[in-house]
Amino acid sequence: MTTLATNLDTAPRTPDPERLQRQRLKVDLHAHLVDALELSMLAVGNDRQLRKQVTDVAAELVRTHGPNLDEQERLLLRDEIVDEVFGLGPLEPLFADDEIADILVNHPWEVYVERRGRLELTDVLFADEAHLTRIIQRIVARVGRRIDESSPMVDARLPDGSRVNAVLPPLALDSPSLSIRRFGAQPLQLDDLLDNGSLSTSMADFLIAAVDARLSFLIVGGTGAGKTTLLNCLTRFMSPEERVVTIEDAAELVLQHRHVVRMETRPANTEHTGEVTQRDLVRNSLRMRPDRIIVGEVRGPEALDMLQAMNTGHDGSFTTIHANDTRDALSRLEMMVGMAGHDFPVPVVREYIAAGIDLVLHVARLRGGMRKVVRVSELNGVRDGEYELRDLFTFRKAGVEEDGQAVGEFEACGNSPRCLEKIHAAGVDVPESLFDADRSNGVPTENATGVTV
Repeated sequence: MTTLATNLDTAPRTPDPERLQRQRLKVDLHAHLVDALELSMLAVGNDRQLRKQVTDVAAELVRTHGPNLDEQERLLLRDEIVDEVFGLGPLEPLFADDEIADILVNHPWEVYVERRGRLELTDVLFADEAHLTRIIQRIVARVGRRIDESSPMVDARLPDGSRVNAVLPPLALDSPSLSIRRFGAQPLQLDDLLDNGSLSTSMADFLIAAVDARLSFLIVGGTGAGKTTLLNCLTRFMSPEERVVTIEDAAELVLQHRHVVRMETRPANTEHTGEVTQRDLVRNSLRMRPDRIIVGEVRGPEALDMLQAMNTGHDGSFTTIHANDTRDALSRLEMMVGMAGHDFPVPVVREYIAAGIDLVLHVARLRGGMRKVVRVSELNGVRDGEYELRDLFTFRKAGVEEDGQAVGEFEACGNSPRCLEKIHAAGVDVPESLFDADRSNGVPTENATGVTV
């Protein structure tokens, strides 16, 4: 009997010989181009003149070294060589595609992208590992960082906001690895999430009111689930009079708010000094007169400082955390508080967490790539030593369609939140009918697109 393992295609991808030969020709011509420009580029006055000179020299090199190419192929090869100098080489066309959310380079001949929530193998390839390493070093150099054998791993942010992670051998066993998380030129709005079926209208109405009433949020989910996107969308509903301070390891937040001060951590330099951590920035933010503090992702001892801020007049603050569900997130938060070096009893830590956080939102990426807010829960304190989480809304999975897309329905859980009193006290009107159990009282059920049916 044939096992599943024997049916899996795990052999390295074999590139088309003609395309690989073309890449290697391009790399060789790029080397010739660098030699040709070594002295003459000193006389160039600006970037436009430099680009024109590089284009002219590249065209001449293509004409000389590619006599068998037709005119269209020569122009294409010329442009690719210019991309080698000024752009990101073979990755340049991927950056021009706004639908691509992630670019994942596993091997010089194996490049995946995520488009509309699904991974796709592209026909992009590099000439060899040296070519891929050179492109990685160019990307990293753009943001003033370096990557080499002595420092073979880097996490950085490009000028357009894209997040880059690269790993070189010997840490990467098979080949240099590159991962790029891109963000759209136009940030998504809450209406876009409704149109995409990421949450229901009842969820949206409640979350808008909760933001306006300065409830504190913990957004939970896995990598690529949409935590940052949801956080960005919710910030649109903060009062324009409020001052917001954001703290991130690698800046990804694009807040839909005007009065924002953004801060980013700094890694240690080559002498292992100068590091600035998230905890340092959270502490400093308290001296910056913030109305709200947003920590892009809490992952260490800064959790304690974040909770202190939430419990000392900075209500309405947000943060995200990697976790599989809402209760797992609270357990992880307890562990992070312990990393701060204080030996607090567990009951005290739980009371502190429950006092600082009002709502826990669980975001997930389902089969087929769809992102959903699968749970909205209220944290009502601690009872008998355990967190009292009350579900307000959930997404009930119904199965998977033929195209691989998960389907289901959003539904209210029938629990009226205790925070309604605080919301109403803030002058925000939220009808209690939003929380009626859809299936038990005949209220129309909302489907995955947020439209009543």
